[in-house]
Amino acid sequence: MGITITNLSSVVAQRSLGVSSRQLALSLERLSSGLRINRGADDPAGLIVSERLRAEIAAVNQAIDNSNRAINVIATTEGALNEINALLIDIQALILEAANSGAFSDAEVEANQLQIDSAIDSITRIANTTTFAGQKLLDGSLDYVTSGVVTSEIAQVSVLGAKFGSRDFIPVDMLVSLSALQGELVFPASATGPDAVTVDVQGADGIITLDFPASSTADAIITSINNQSDATAVQASAAGYIDGSSPPVASSVLIHTEGYGSSTFVRVEKIAGDGTFDLFTRVASTVPGLPDYSQPATLADGRDAIATINGASTTADGLKLSLNTSLLDMKVTLDAIYGADNPLFDSAVKALRRTFVITRGGALFQLGPHVNTNEQESIGVGSMQANKLGNRLVGFLSELQSGQPNALRTENFQEASDIIDEVISQVTGLRGRLGSFERNTLQTNVNQLGITAENLTASESTIRDTDFAAETAELTRAQVLVSAGTSILAIANAQQQNILALLGG
Repeated sequence: MGITITNLSSVVAQRSLGVSSRQLALSLERLSSGLRINRGADDPAGLIVSERLRAEIAAVNQAIDNSNRAINVIATTEGALNEINALLIDIQALILEAANSGAFSDAEVEANQLQIDSAIDSITRIANTTTFAGQKLLDGSLDYVTSGVVTSEIAQVSVLGAKFGSRDFIPVDMLVSLSALQGELVFPASATGPDAVTVDVQGADGIITLDFPASSTADAIITSINNQSDATAVQASAAGYIDGSSPPVASSVLIHTEGYGSSTFVRVEKIAGDGTFDLFTRVASTVPGLPDYSQPATLADGRDAIATINGASTTADGLKLSLNTSLLDMKVTLDAIYGADNPLFDSAVKALRRTFVITRGGALFQLGPHVNTNEQESIGVGSMQANKLGNRLVGFLSELQSGQPNALRTENFQEASDIIDEVISQVTGLRGRLGSFERNTLQTNVNQLGITAENLTASESTIRDTDFAAETAELTRAQVLVSAGTSILAIANAQQQNILALLGG
C-alpha cells in the first residue's frame, strides 16, 4: 500500500471530532438553558408551534389578569352599594317611625327629616366619589346611553348589558302586542238601591268590609273605597258607561286595582243586606280603547303586557318588561298609557311599535384571550344620585328631602314608602346582578382560563423544554466521542511522521 502526503486519516478524524464537538456544545446549551429549542435551526416546526403556544399562554395570562381586575372593580362598586343600601334602610325606618304620628311629636318628625336629608346627601356623595383607578363607578359614567325614547310612553329604560360588537349603536325595536290591564269590576248604577248593603272589598294588600246605606250614590261608594285604598290596593272612580250593555249604563262605578299585571286582583262580594250590588268585568273588546264590561263577575285579575324586543319575547310583570339575551339585557317600564286598550294601537295589526337606539356606554370587560364579542362582557351601572333613583311612575328619592312633594311634613307617608321600596329594589337588584356577574362570570372565567393556561404551558413545555435525562445521556456520549476523537486525531497526526523515516530523516 502506498503512502501519500495527504493525511486522510487526520481529515476523517477532524470531521468526526467537529461533529462530536458540535453535539457536545448543543448538549451543553440545552442543559444550561433548559430548552431543547433555542433557535430555529434546532427544530423549525417545533419552534413555530411553541411560539404560537407562548403567544396563547401570554394572552390567557393577560385575560386572567383582566378578570381579576374586573373582580376588583365589581367588589369596589358593590361595597359602595352596600353603604347606600344601609342608608336606604335607615330612611325606610325613619319614614315608618314618622308615620306613627299618634306617638311622635312634630319636633321628632323634623329630626327624622334632618336625618333623611343627610342620608340622601350621603347617597349622592357616594355616587359622585366612588372611583377605581380614576374611573367613576356610580355617577352614571358606566350606564348605557339611549336616544329616541318616547318618554310620554316609556317611563324608564334600564339597559343592564349590551354587546355592540362592530356596531356604532344598537337599535331597539319594541312591539307591544297586548296592553297591560288593571283588575277591573264595574258596578253599573248610581246608587245601591232602596236597601242597605254590606260588601267585602279585597285586593293584593288586604280586605275591608264596607257598609253602604240605602240609596248610596256613586260618589259615596267611590269615596268609601278610596278612603281605605291603602289597605287594599284597590281604588274606585266614575266609569262613565258600560259598553255592551243594552242600553249603556251611565254614572257607573269602576272598582280597579292600583297596579297592573297578573299579580294584582280585585274581589268585591256582597255579604249582607237587601240592597243590590251586581258587578261586571270586561270581556274581549273588538275596538281598541273601548273596553266591554258585560261579563257578570265578583273577581277580576290584572293582565301583563305582551311584547317583543328585537324579535325576542319579553318577560312581563304588568307594565314592566324584561329581556335577557346573549346580546341585550334590559328592562323597560311602560307608561300607564299602555295600561288600557290603547287607542294608539294600529287597528290592523293590533300592536304598537316603538323604536330607539342604545348609542354607547356600559362597562366593557375583555375576559378572553382574543378580542371579539364572544370573549367580552358588558354590564351597565346606573347613576346612584338621588334624583336618578326611582322612576317617573312612583317618584324619585330626591322627592323625600325637605321642601319636596313627599317630605315628612307633607304626611304623604304611603307615597314616600312606595318610593323608598322602589329605590331599595333598584339598588339591591343592581347588587344582585353585580354579585352574579362576579361569581358566575368572572370567577368561573378565571378558573377556566387557569386550566387553559396550565394545559397550554404543558404542551409548550413538551415541545420546547429539555429532557434532562435524555440530554445528559447525549452529553456523556458527546464527551466520550470528543475525547476519543481527540485521541484518534493525535494518532493520525503521529502516524504521518513515518514518512520522514522513508526519507532518512
